[in-house]
Amino acid sequence: MDIALNEMEDAINYWRLMRPSQGEESALSPEVNALAGVYALMIYEHAKAVSIDRLDDTVRALVNSWRDQRSR
Repeated sequence: MDIALNEMEDAINYWRLMRPSQGEESALSPEVNALAGVYALMIYEHAKAVSIDRLDDTVRALVNSWRDQRSR
């Protein structure tokens, strides 16, 4: 199963709502930071999608949680 670039962006936006930036520095939450790293790499590599199997366990869990919420 793959996750497309636009889906990764949607997942990031979901987690930004769930765990907004905090503090004076507006630091990203750990969830958003983990997804943003994958998103940045996808952009750098001009990848339109990435296999969910290539993602580490944390990112995979975040994506799956977002997908579960989206399907409700």
